[in-house]
Amino acid sequence: MKTLSIGAFEAKTHLSALLGKVQMGQVFCITKRGRPVAELRPAKSTQHRPVFGCDRGRVTVSADFDAPLADFQEYTQ
Repeated sequence: MKTLSIGAFEAKTHLSALLGKVQMGQVFCITKRGRPVAELRPAKSTQHRPVFGCDRGRVTVSADFDAPLADFQEYTQ
């Protein structure tokens, strides 16, 4: 997405609406008297929750996954 410029007064007035757009990925350059002062962008998440299925194709289970192991036969008798 393209960075949009917005004046400081307008940013203050419409902060709630801007935060909604930022949450969707929009970035704003906040200006004061036409000069860039700050950027309003989505925060980097400090907690990462894995997305279901994100490891698809990375993990394989062999056909003998549940076959008895020779090393442990003495423990199962």
